[in-house]
Amino acid sequence: MKQTILAIILSLCSAASWAQKMLYKDPTLPINERVADLLGRMTLAEKIGQLRCTLAWNYYELKGNKPVPSEQFKKDLREGHIGMLWATYRADPWTQKTLDNGLNPERAAAAGNALQRYAIENTRLGIPLFLAEEAPHGHMAIGTTVFPTGLALAATWNEETLKRVGQVIGKEIRLQGAHISYGPVLDLSRDPRWSRVEESMGEDPVLTSQLGAAMVKGLGGGNLVNPYSTIATLKHFIAYGTTEGGQNGNQSVVGTRDLLQNFFPPFEKAVKEGALSVMTSYNSLDGIPSTGNAWLYNNLLKGQWAFDGFVVSDLYSIDGLYHTHHVCANLEQAAVMALKAGVDVDLGGNAYAELEKAVQKGALSEKLIDQACARVLRKKFEMGLFEKPYVDVKATKEVHSAAHKQVALDAARQLITLLKNDGEVLPLSKNLRVAVVGPNADNVYNLLGDYTAPQAMGDVTTILMGVRQKLPQQQVLYARGCAIRDEASAQIDEAVQVAMRADVVVACVGGSSARDFKTNYQSTGAAEVNANSVSDMESGEGYDRATLSLLGKQQTLLFALKATGKPLIVVYIEGRPLLKNWAAEHADALLTAYYPGEAGGTAIADVLFGDYNPAGRLPISVPRSEGQLPVYYNKRAPLPHNYVEMQATPLFPFGYGLSYTTFHYDNLQVNKIGERRYALSFDLTNTGKRDGEEVAQLYLTPETASVVQPVKQLKHFKRVAIKKGETVRVTFDLFPEDFQIIGSSLQPVIEPSPFHVFVGPSSDVKALQHTINLK
Repeated sequence: MKQTILAIILSLCSAASWAQKMLYKDPTLPINERVADLLGRMTLAEKIGQLRCTLAWNYYELKGNKPVPSEQFKKDLREGHIGMLWATYRADPWTQKTLDNGLNPERAAAAGNALQRYAIENTRLGIPLFLAEEAPHGHMAIGTTVFPTGLALAATWNEETLKRVGQVIGKEIRLQGAHISYGPVLDLSRDPRWSRVEESMGEDPVLTSQLGAAMVKGLGGGNLVNPYSTIATLKHFIAYGTTEGGQNGNQSVVGTRDLLQNFFPPFEKAVKEGALSVMTSYNSLDGIPSTGNAWLYNNLLKGQWAFDGFVVSDLYSIDGLYHTHHVCANLEQAAVMALKAGVDVDLGGNAYAELEKAVQKGALSEKLIDQACARVLRKKFEMGLFEKPYVDVKATKEVHSAAHKQVALDAARQLITLLKNDGEVLPLSKNLRVAVVGPNADNVYNLLGDYTAPQAMGDVTTILMGVRQKLPQQQVLYARGCAIRDEASAQIDEAVQVAMRADVVVACVGGSSARDFKTNYQSTGAAEVNANSVSDMESGEGYDRATLSLLGKQQTLLFALKATGKPLIVVYIEGRPLLKNWAAEHADALLTAYYPGEAGGTAIADVLFGDYNPAGRLPISVPRSEGQLPVYYNKRAPLPHNYVEMQATPLFPFGYGLSYTTFHYDNLQVNKIGERRYALSFDLTNTGKRDGEEVAQLYLTPETASVVQPVKQLKHFKRVAIKKGETVRVTFDLFPEDFQIIGSSLQPVIEPSPFHVFVGPSSDVKALQHTINLK
């Protein structure tokens, strides 16, 4: 008996002594020491587990209202030592999580706590989990705030708005116990046929850089001590938005100079502003899949840019080195290729499950696994998860708060882009009888875009709802008229009858990225086009288009509405710039609201009735025809010449947008304030009858250069509020980097050439011009 007691005492003393030496649990020590201590204690399998981010929406079960860890989670944790979970809170048709069986914010926080507690208490070293969540335009979970999609947010041309959106997203994610936000999407979209244009911020590197960096700042700017900071994950590295034929994941034919000049800058600026994770892309460049490109991640990102976060694959893109790109003979080889290329984390986790065998065979050095694991662990320490792994469930009442909804409404108002307003038909009088017609007039999900969770009744305002908030019920008429794609369900005669009873018609057409439970999905979550099931979905991941015209009977509906003789206002709800030729010629007014989010209907009604003066600007050019593509504004010289059938210019250019008031640019002054530094200022006057906002834009182009340059390039922009009749002085500061080009040696240089500068309301209007001579 005495021997047993002695053994127990010795055992406890030994355990206590061992615990005292567990330096990684000491918050007073430098993080590098804690990381090194923890790494030294981990087995190879445990280290690999930290590099695997598994699909986690089946990692919990609901026992009544209480979420508990599922047997699948316990098994994966036990066998794979998993250190990172993806989409634990995600709900959509792909995951089969609904309002009934999914997690509201309170349950989500409880589920995160339960999974975290199980992992800490039931693993040898008690390493807390990282929870990564989709968040390109709001946390993709039940009960959260749904913001406009990336393309829509870019139409605000407002950095402060993007920052505020980021702050809300970060707070809502952290309140629910998650840590990593997937977004923003910084791909340049040069082909609107691509299915994911809606997620991007358009075609321009400067606009995308500034707005993407602003969102990263809002997400915490890399300061993980802040309780609401997330690890912002930039998507998708690199040139994913300019694939051949607009086909999602196809090869991208982009030269090195183009990468350096256009595609890299948005990512580099976001990294400098604190983005701590970068996601690979499904495409390939010059025969090298992005997920296996060592130059991108080891040389450029971690080397030249000194990025100290971690690289994560897009879902199953490491598997794709084997299955899709066929550059590896098996999954093990794919895992080795990706890790050697600098991809730290495997989203999906299948490929990196093979790494232990590769090390044992001598095909991979364990040192590379240590390096990747250290990158992940360091962020867990920086975020304080070892000290505070759990969240206050009650605090989730702040998710989707009134303040957060207001941010969504502000953003939705600011993005609406007025493209035509003949005879000042807008804004509408509130004495009119208004017919609201079309497939996007009263469809909740068509306003929201891809990567959106199921919505509770009343959380989203449709256009019809927004109009009904403005007018007495008897003044608002409605008919759907037709679907987005399905031709069999059209009831155009009914829509015409409704229009005939009205004073004015608001036709809501366009597209949809709304997923439904009939859609089939690939393993990556991309939707599959199914000819046997005609949903509204014609955009969103996997839904690439061959044409850009309105689908289904929508154009027929517009013809019929125009024939009534009633004033016709056409509102496009869209995830990509659809063709608008007919509406531009025949509609009395034309607007696009992209996918404006949960407050879209209210915002559109505010604009229609003049309670908000529109100031959105196009972040992407609107083509006249698919045959023009690509039609982005900043192509290299020479200027495009006209086709036999049509002009080469877009129907509506980058940066374009109208207002209910008018503005005048005058009195340009350019002062040199330093070496290759200039202050450019001018007067901007509201010459109309309403208060409004103007988005002043500054473009540069060198007169000559050693390599061919864009015909024009946006360098600065500013959204300015001006009261009617007033003048404000606007100043842009030009810095040496504004004059840099990527020279013949593929290095940034400033060449002594005159630079033509113009300021105006869009990329095709030179309201003020000047030439700066660099010497």
